Amino acid sequence: MCAAIEVITTPFFLNTTVNCFLVRAGDGFVLIDTGRFSKRAVIEGRLADAGCQPGNLKLIVLTHGDFDHCGNAAYLRKQCGAKVAMHVDDTGMVERGDMFWNRKQPNPLIKGLFGSMFRLSEADRFKPDWYLKAGDTLAAYGLDAEVIELPGHSKGNIGILTRSGDLFCGDLLGNVGKPDVWTMIDDPAAAKASVEKLRRYAIQTVYPGHGKPFAIETFLNHYQPK
Repeated sequence: MCAAIEVITTPFFLNTTVNCFLVRAGDGFVLIDTGRFSKRAVIEGRLADAGCQPGNLKLIVLTHGDFDHCGNAAYLRKQCGAKVAMHVDDTGMVERGDMFWNRKQPNPLIKGLFGSMFRLSEADRFKPDWYLKAGDTLAAYGLDAEVIELPGHSKGNIGILTRSGDLFCGDLLGNVGKPDVWTMIDDPAAAKASVEKLRRYAIQTVYPGHGKPFAIETFLNHYQPK
């Protein structure tokens, strides 16, 4: 694991966890995903312990629009003055608070059971400052990394790939038990294409939204398209 990456892990749902990643970027930091609003105090404490504070948090990047990844984005933007960046295809989730917005075929059972739970409150909704697309770089914020579009979990799921080969993949992949395609996939065909896209890049370590980081070979060596 790169020493410049601080993994911030908090409890999520049914014994799983969700990750945020604080990445050293020059004389400041870039935060990738922001966790659930209910874990705000924990996340703020971890940021402070790492030396991240108002003035040196340069950018907040959201890998996708789900509430467990963007729940503190509006709050941290206000507190730290950092811009928030994400893909345009997921912006309705954070602007409306609806995690099922722009998804291909929301499972009606899941939507009925969890629709009211998996939402952003009005206070936590926001409009992003920067709409990311494939090929965009974070160099202006001190991080030598580029954006890769990795739809499947959601239409706007993206990856951030650093020059050293660290990939922050959002919820395309996870590592609960073993590295694999994440269990909640909206568009299986898009997810399959996204996985195949990964083979074209010089990736070393994957930092998933859920579970521990893993070597890309660990996943690709056993991956069987469904």
